[in-house]
Amino acid sequence: MPIYEYTCNSCKKEFEILVLGGDTPACPGCDSKELSRLLSRCGFISKSTGPGGESQVTASSASSACGSCSAGSCASCGVG
Repeated sequence: MPIYEYTCNSCKKEFEILVLGGDTPACPGCDSKELSRLLSRCGFISKSTGPGGESQVTASSASSACGSCSAGSCASCGVG
């Protein structure tokens, strides 16, 4: 079940919404169905062992945390 990002063409609100099956999303601000789908960022986290045997964590964007939260660091996924 994908979460998509949209901009409302009526009120210009940007939002994310879970789209199920054949559902047509509507703006949570004004209820308009005149939406433009945004290109979402894709993120990943790579965990590996460095040349000296130390653990290394690399995120796809230096300024982003894991895709499931907005925190700057996350003990569960190792970002930070």
